[in-house]
Amino acid sequence: MPHSMTGFATAESSAASFRIVWELRSVNHRFLELAVRVPEELRSIEGECRDLVAAALKRGKVDCTLKIIAADGAPARTTLASDAVEALRGLQEQALTEFPGAQPLSVSEVLRWPGVLQEPQHELATLGQPAKRCLESAIDALQRARHREGMRIGALLEQRVLAIDGLLAGVKPLLDDTQRRHLDKLRDRLARLAIDVQPERLDQEIALLAQRLDVTEEVDRLGGHISEIRAILLRDEPIGRRLDFLIQELNREANTLASKVQDEALTRAAVDLKVLIEQMREQVQNLE
Repeated sequence: MPHSMTGFATAESSAASFRIVWELRSVNHRFLELAVRVPEELRSIEGECRDLVAAALKRGKVDCTLKIIAADGAPARTTLASDAVEALRGLQEQALTEFPGAQPLSVSEVLRWPGVLQEPQHELATLGQPAKRCLESAIDALQRARHREGMRIGALLEQRVLAIDGLLAGVKPLLDDTQRRHLDKLRDRLARLAIDVQPERLDQEIALLAQRLDVTEEVDRLGGHISEIRAILLRDEPIGRRLDFLIQELNREANTLASKVQDEALTRAAVDLKVLIEQMREQVQNLE
């Protein structure tokens, strides 16, 4: 079943006093192009995050953004490191024992003591594994979103395939009749002009005219390409590139058909055919 390259997904989890939020956004692209944005404190897991996404997706331009939010919704705050504060208190007691007249440490002196302040990044650095697990959930959600969009596009393609089938079915009965009318016109014109043409020469001209007007092979090849497209749409694998190639082949045959036909009904059918193929081309651009 087709998968689209277009999709959006989020995943959220909690760890320590933080909410971990991943946002994944994907649009069509010829190859797989990844952009992974993580806080500076978690830069060490960026490569592993890229590998997780690349293992799941084959094509598309994918933006992955990691947000770390304090559990209460407020910005992460600097806090006191309890172990460092206790150690500093012990040092102060020893110092006062040795120097009874010394002044106790002021608040500003305590806050300036190395290790007393616990910066948010010290906590963020511990979120690597939870962040990767959350990313896996986001990737699963993105794949489901891309699959749903792919199914929608597949249904649209099937509609166009049915429409082209209908056009080709209507064209085939016209082919012999169109050739016959043009050949009759050629004979009538020669008769009106009273031109004496050798039978062999006339047969050659009729054969050349019939060859120029014959689009049976183009119609048959169009039908074959349509059958192949219908079969490919049933495959559970990346199909975008294969479909893109077949759309190009469809367009080539449609152009040849349009250049050959000289009948009003066939010309309208050729124009309608080219419109349907262009619609399919636009839709296929979004498939993985």
